[in-house]
Amino acid sequence: MFEGIYCPSITITDDEGKIDYELWGKHLDHLADAGIDGVLLFGSIGEFFSFSLEDKKAALAFAVERVAGRMKVLAGVGDTVLANVIEFTKFAEQVAADGVVAVSPYYFGPSAPTAKAYFGAIAEATELPVILYNFPARTGSDLTPDLVADLAREHKNICGIKDTVDTISHTRKVIAEVRKVNPEFSVLSGFDEYYLVNRVSGGNGVLCGLTNVEPELFAKMHAAYQGGDFATAVSCAERISQLMAVYDTCDLFISAIKAAVNIKGLPISTKINEPAVQVTPEQMESIRSLLASVQ
Repeated sequence: MFEGIYCPSITITDDEGKIDYELWGKHLDHLADAGIDGVLLFGSIGEFFSFSLEDKKAALAFAVERVAGRMKVLAGVGDTVLANVIEFTKFAEQVAADGVVAVSPYYFGPSAPTAKAYFGAIAEATELPVILYNFPARTGSDLTPDLVADLAREHKNICGIKDTVDTISHTRKVIAEVRKVNPEFSVLSGFDEYYLVNRVSGGNGVLCGLTNVEPELFAKMHAAYQGGDFATAVSCAERISQLMAVYDTCDLFISAIKAAVNIKGLPISTKINEPAVQVTPEQMESIRSLLASVQ
């Protein structure tokens, strides 16, 4: 079971867009040392939609070697071309990643039969755990509770979901349906501030972007919750709630997260791949002030 705090890592590049392995390695070390349970490469914050398959393969092999078992390493295999998805999935197994995360195909949001065929093909291509990624605001389609349960029933290695839906009722209904099929099925929320309500609803934690910025805070919250220290867990959750304002400071939230990581002390480029509006100096100052002001 995937439980706890998972970080969808930013993909760190130089100002020309070439992957910066030195600084990315330091970022991965920070996540592991902070107590993060796992890292996802090439999720939404990782700009999966804008890197070549060869770049993704090289980065995944690097991350698995760099992390060296200190936390789980997951590969985001999302693509609009199923052949690319299958190829990257098989590569993830080859380099001993701990699982793959598969977002729904986008543009034409798939019908339930198409989603079953798509995710089923991924599951059948590997023995790795497959985590579904539901992000209807971006993909245009929803993985409903019934559909998730059907996929879990038909494919034993489909054993988790990142539910990025801005209402806990959806996640709660997913938990209720899928646990009838697989009591060990992992349900992670994609919104940072949903950790506590996810756990209260029977879920397993979060896979969320602010873990790039303050991984220690999230690890502390998880440890406190697990240990029954709910006062500390709530205190951490209150800080996270305030930090959510970071997402709204830039044209695209990926820029905001990269800027916050830079401000926190890792001298990374804030560049995101085109087409995009890059973070401005004024936005950097807004994020700096926000981080300093949050209690």
